[in-house]
Amino acid sequence: MNLTHRTLLAAALVTTLAAAAPGAQAATWAASSPATSSCSAPNLFATWTYGSYGFNNDVWSPCSNLAAGAQTIWANSNADWGVWSDQPNTGGIKSYPHIGYAVNRTISSLSTLTSTISATTPSGGAWESTYDIWVGNNAHEIMLWLNYTGTAGGCGNVKPISYNWTAAGCAIPVYTNVSVGGSTWNVYRGNNGNNMVYSFLRTTKTNNTTVDVRAILNYLKNLGWMGDLVVGDVQYGFEITSSAGGMNFGAKNFSVTVK
Repeated sequence: MNLTHRTLLAAALVTTLAAAAPGAQAATWAASSPATSSCSAPNLFATWTYGSYGFNNDVWSPCSNLAAGAQTIWANSNADWGVWSDQPNTGGIKSYPHIGYAVNRTISSLSTLTSTISATTPSGGAWESTYDIWVGNNAHEIMLWLNYTGTAGGCGNVKPISYNWTAAGCAIPVYTNVSVGGSTWNVYRGNNGNNMVYSFLRTTKTNNTTVDVRAILNYLKNLGWMGDLVVGDVQYGFEITSSAGGMNFGAKNFSVTVK
C-alpha cells in the first residue's frame, strides 16, 4: 500500500450519498466509487469524520495503473461501518477501505494503546482484514493480519511483503509463532519501495479480538527494527485484491484506547 495514494485528492473527491450501492446498506454516510482505471475518478478517496475517527474509501490502485472495480463504503459510527466491493479477479491490491485514529505520541510515552474489533468477512475472494499502523512519519508500516484468504505461512492468494521468498513463491517469515499483543503471529519483514513493512499474520484467524498495539510496537523496538518514534495513525480495514460479483465486509465495535 502507498500512503500517498490513499490521501491523494481526498478533499476534492468527497461525496455524501443517501444510500449505499447494491449489497451495502443505507447509512448516515456512504460514498461510491465506479469501476475505473482513472486516478481522478470520483470518490476513490472519499472521507468522513466521526468524532476522533476518520473513514476513507481508499481505492488506490487506479493511481498505480491498476484498474479497480466499483466500491461503496458506508458508516453510522466507529462501531458500525462496512464496505461493499466488487473488485476484479486480477492480481494486485485494489483498495483498503478503512477507519483510522490519530495517536501522535511517541512509543515510550504510551502506557496503553489497544484496539478492539468485531468484523464480518466473506467466504470467497482474496483479501485480508488488517490493522495498518503508521510510525515515524510513515517510514514504518505495521500490518496486523487478523483474518485473510492466504496462509499464515506466506502462501495463497494474498501474501505479505517480504525480503525473502521460497522457490514456490511463498513469503518467508523472519520469526514464527511469536506471542505478543494478545495473539500468536508469524512475522514478516520487507519494503514496498516507499517504507518498511512489518507484517504480523495471526496463526489462528479471527474476526473478533482486542490487540495490544503498544506491546507489538515495543517488540519491534526491542528488535532494533525501529526507534522510539511517533505513532501516527492506527487504521483498521479490509485490503481487497479481488471480490468479484460484489462482497460485503463489515466492522462492529471498533475502538482505540490511548493512555
